[in-house]
Amino acid sequence: MKLLPVVLLTVCMLPARVATAQKILQLLQVNNDSSYIEDHTDKLTLRLFGSRKYTYYDMADRGLKERVRYRPNMANNIGVGAAYKFINLNFAFNLPFINDDDDTYGNTKFLDLQAHLYLRKLVVDFYGQYYKGYYEAAPEKRISNALTRPPVSFRPDIFNTDLGLHVQYIFNDERFSYRAAFMQNEYQKKSAGSFLAGGEIFTWQLRGDSALIPASLNVPGFFGDDPFKATYTVGFAANAGYAYTLVLAKYFFVTASVSAGAGLNHTRLRYSDGRSSTTGWGWQFNNTVRLAAGYNSSRYFIGLHYTDMITRSNAPLPRAHQVFGTGNLRFSIARRLTLKKPLF
Repeated sequence: MKLLPVVLLTVCMLPARVATAQKILQLLQVNNDSSYIEDHTDKLTLRLFGSRKYTYYDMADRGLKERVRYRPNMANNIGVGAAYKFINLNFAFNLPFINDDDDTYGNTKFLDLQAHLYLRKLVVDFYGQYYKGYYEAAPEKRISNALTRPPVSFRPDIFNTDLGLHVQYIFNDERFSYRAAFMQNEYQKKSAGSFLAGGEIFTWQLRGDSALIPASLNVPGFFGDDPFKATYTVGFAANAGYAYTLVLAKYFFVTASVSAGAGLNHTRLRYSDGRSSTTGWGWQFNNTVRLAAGYNSSRYFIGLHYTDMITRSNAPLPRAHQVFGTGNLRFSIARRLTLKKPLF
């Protein structure tokens, strides 16, 4: 008898919950314009790829116009993958004869779990990483954060962990396809673009056995000359952006997507001399860039795709901010196979 009120309340609330679920499903339903997008999710897409996952950390002083850059020794991997319906799986292998530069860039141990889910109406990025063993990188200008920079010194004691989630809604999903460029199970036949909007949350930490500011920097006042050995940040932001695919000569394409986010972060700096930690709130600015280019048709895909996520967090010190970023650079060759009957 005691359960009766609970059962009655549940029964009364059930229609409202069903209606809410139906509205969500209607929001995610897609009717692709077949003159723009050719759907191959009912086929088995097989791929061979080479990839480079990476992460990076910078501390910058706006007043002194000085920056310290830390990079892990990033690995190049070769792998195989498959896509069917909404499932996309990849298996990558670290081959020793490709990654034999420990003498130059130091030894980095890592676990990098990046998942990029390209649904028709949503794109979801998940990041879960652990990197141990960094080097201080020379201040050299590069187009991509995925490229290696010359080392200045080594910090095998530095490690980071991070966890993040980035979600965006695709407004023009009927004519624009992320899947064509990044999952290879659709074919974008005509040029089209879409506005994007969403939100993101990211938490990360970077720690060392001693102060993160290099002793060799010799720049008085940089980050307040505070000898902090660990930094912890959690940030959240709302974002908006635009994505566009340009189709050339029917089969060649270039896809570019840029989004920017703004919000707040909370940062804590822990010191190596025993003093109390410094904490504070500050502005958070994020941006995500996706680029892809190559050849796509009803059967084959050959292309290069790149995803880069940057968080810029104001530190609880005058004129100071920290930059943490991560991403993936990949080259893929894919073939779509028609199945005699559905797998499920």
